[in-house]
Amino acid sequence: SLEDKWILSKYNSLVKDVTDNLDKFEIGVAVQKLYDFIWDIFCDWYIELAKIRLQAGGEKAKQVKAVLVYVMSETLKLLHPFMPFITEEIWQTLPLEGMGETIMTQKFPEFEESLNFPEAEAEMAKVMEAITAIRTRRNEMNIPPSKKAKVYIATKCQSTFEEGKKFFEKLASASEVEVGESFEIEGSVSVITEAAKIFIPLNELV
Repeated sequence: SLEDKWILSKYNSLVKDVTDNLDKFEIGVAVQKLYDFIWDIFCDWYIELAKIRLQAGGEKAKQVKAVLVYVMSETLKLLHPFMPFITEEIWQTLPLEGMGETIMTQKFPEFEESLNFPEAEAEMAKVMEAITAIRTRRNEMNIPPSKKAKVYIATKCQSTFEEGKKFFEKLASASEVEVGESFEIEGSVSVITEAAKIFIPLNELV
């Protein structure tokens, strides 16, 4: 799926960056990149998006669980030199079969070309920018997340936003999402991003 390729590619880039930083003895920079990835990318975005498939159950839930465990365990390996005791404690709680009893014996992660998905990163960036813009506008208008509203997305990147519909429902309080090349929605709130123009009917927000 798009979000799986995105998180794997972001993690893979993190491995390269942290390795480069450590080679140059830029310890503080490496730690900051790990912090940003764990909180801003993995926790704030991927875990929230993963809940959609986890709640659906079945094969989709199995797939997303595998990605969650993989990214979490590999990130712990990157973090281990800086936080040995905490990473060991968390490692012991993960469902890792055949990975060894302790994180101390694990090989340090390496960049893998097979996990490099720049297109998925670019597509997810468009969706994330739109979701963030909607949430910012709703917050400016003091509209609670519980108040759902239909979202119209005018864009040339229709396939990207079609795939991301469920993300808007989960993270942007959308009751429904319609994607097209253009819309003329009277009495609507509009939000503009680099990849899309978004309309939300005002009567559904008040």
